[in-house]
Amino acid sequence: MNAEAVNPASPGPVTPATTGAVAPAAPRRKARSRIDLRRLGRAALLGSTARGRLPDAIGHVVEAHRAHHPDADLDPLRRAYVLAESSHRGQMRKSGEPYITHPLAVTLILAELGAETTTLTASLLHDTVEDTEVTLDQVGEQFGAEVRFLVDGVTKLEKVDYGAAAEPETFRKMLLATGNDVRVMSIKLADRLHNMRTLGVMRREKQERIAKVTRDVLIPLAERLGVQALKSELEDLVFAVMHPEEYERTRELVDENTARADDPLAAVADEVRKVLREADITAEVLIRPRHFVSVHRVSRKRGPLGGADFGRLLVLVQEDADCYAVLGELHTCMTPVVSEFKDFIAVPKFNLYQSLHTAVARAQDGQVVEVLIRTHQMHKVAEAGVVALGNPYAQPSEEQSPGDGERADPTRPGWLSRLLDWQRGAPDPDTFWSTLREDLAQDREITVFRPDGGTLGLPEGATCVDAAYAQYGEDAHASMGARVNGRLATMSTVLRDGDTVQLLMGQDPASEPSRQWLEHAHTPAARIAIQRRLAAHPEPAPAEAERTPRASAPGDAPAPRPTADGPSSRPAADVLVDPPGATVRLAGCCTPVPPDEITGFAVRGGVVTVHRAQCAVVARMKGAGRPEVGVRWGESTQCRVTLLAESFGRPHLLADLTEAMALEGAEIISATVEPPDRQRVRHSYTVLLPDAARLPALMRAMRDVAGVYDVSRAQPQTTGV
Repeated sequence: MNAEAVNPASPGPVTPATTGAVAPAAPRRKARSRIDLRRLGRAALLGSTARGRLPDAIGHVVEAHRAHHPDADLDPLRRAYVLAESSHRGQMRKSGEPYITHPLAVTLILAELGAETTTLTASLLHDTVEDTEVTLDQVGEQFGAEVRFLVDGVTKLEKVDYGAAAEPETFRKMLLATGNDVRVMSIKLADRLHNMRTLGVMRREKQERIAKVTRDVLIPLAERLGVQALKSELEDLVFAVMHPEEYERTRELVDENTARADDPLAAVADEVRKVLREADITAEVLIRPRHFVSVHRVSRKRGPLGGADFGRLLVLVQEDADCYAVLGELHTCMTPVVSEFKDFIAVPKFNLYQSLHTAVARAQDGQVVEVLIRTHQMHKVAEAGVVALGNPYAQPSEEQSPGDGERADPTRPGWLSRLLDWQRGAPDPDTFWSTLREDLAQDREITVFRPDGGTLGLPEGATCVDAAYAQYGEDAHASMGARVNGRLATMSTVLRDGDTVQLLMGQDPASEPSRQWLEHAHTPAARIAIQRRLAAHPEPAPAEAERTPRASAPGDAPAPRPTADGPSSRPAADVLVDPPGATVRLAGCCTPVPPDEITGFAVRGGVVTVHRAQCAVVARMKGAGRPEVGVRWGESTQCRVTLLAESFGRPHLLADLTEAMALEGAEIISATVEPPDRQRVRHSYTVLLPDAARLPALMRAMRDVAGVYDVSRAQPQTTGV
């Protein structure tokens, strides 16, 4: 059964709505509470209720549900309660309460958040298949396929069948179901919240184990789904279990602040109301107390807390434009703290959250007051996240356009798609469990753009390695490098929000990822894919590696040794010189080829060296007073030229490159391959072509080799001849 009991032993963490009102005798600041999720006490059992009437026990659920959905059909709730109560009858929680109080409490939590009827129906039934004789088929027959799917999604796998892997495999099953319907996770979060509220009768070690899983998995999921009301209370409950001493100190701080005679937040709230009233802006200004974990974090960051540190102001308006109008008035009439401004309306968080954040300083004492500005609809989504969307799979009503934020489709947010992708590759439950916790710890997301206009959602700190596997899956093994914002970049380059990333891919399906990529892979999908590929294709043993030495470039053929680029013993091209009969040599600094504009200079031994007219050496020779020798191309089109190639290292690169050059009729006279530098390799080839007209085709063929990103003629040098 789901656990488990009331909590008489451990300190009762306060909900976000009442954090600032711990001591009953202390004066309460004027504030609007957050959604109250703790009203449910002991539920009444089903009595002799006439058929067709709602049982008294779910009256509180109906009241909360009607507040959000006044026209909802309540018959499914009545039938679900009757089935749940009769199925759980005789079962008791460890606190001694009838077990039916648990599904009732979970359903009330979701009703307060605004969940629609189907979710509430499944919530009432969420433990029936797991803990009673009711089957999924019976649920489907009586309540339909949607309710059946939701109940199945939150039903645990049996330890008898899965042993120690039952918990991770249950979460894997639940996440897969969430990928098809996010309401599965909404029910699970509400279920865990009620169990955390009633954790006190458990053994201490079991309390800590459940709290750790809640901290590492459920709270990050609540954050990613935007259900702030659940997340805040879960954080406080975990805080009370995991750090009881710090929790008590924080409670004392809150008690002391509540007992203060003055309230700087109330004073600033009055001042803000006056400013907005004079500007003729209709707005509701509320004081929003911080929950315990938030107070604890602020105290560790800022040291001793002032009265304004125990809460924030919340300004609610009707339209998006009003948010910016409020911001303008506050920054005009009060002293803004510019570094605290954040615009989550123009750029919403990945969990649907929208709001303007700013801070203003009090003129009297300089205390800084944080202010949140949002519309009423933004506030609803900020509190309840995906639960506030109702049924995200229903067609929008006539009043709602498909583009309304309320109808945003949360079925496959980027983080969930990534999670579902890598979990398929997790080789065992332990790897899945540890990787899931690590993935969920990455709580910020960036968006990068592909050249085709598409986007990739990645966690903050992701690199080009992560982008490659996010876009291409296991085909990313053939990645050669990337262009980030048009500039060449290595695979280890860390990406920033808004970057444009073009992955440079090879065509060899047998390509192997670099082992170094594991150091730069930030996402589980990339790490698991790389590890699986490397495990399937291990590196050769050291003795074998010695027998098959690798080239300087990461190819599988030894790199050619550098050779001097001296005078050629055969004519490199037909060059006519005045006076005729002189020995001609093409300069190695600029390697002229037809139809380059050329000039010549006489050097020792009567040899005429021919340069491109733009060569830096030409200016130097002229400056030294050396006379030019008239030269011109003859009828022969044979030419010798030096080409520079830049590439990313990979196996078979040199073999593929030299083969491409040979197919274009190039004879390689000399070659130099520099040692790789951060996965980049620089090559220099002096080649003889039978026809200078083939040079453009040769350079194109070299660029088409996978991994080669640039080919150019040797640039004029500043050295002499």
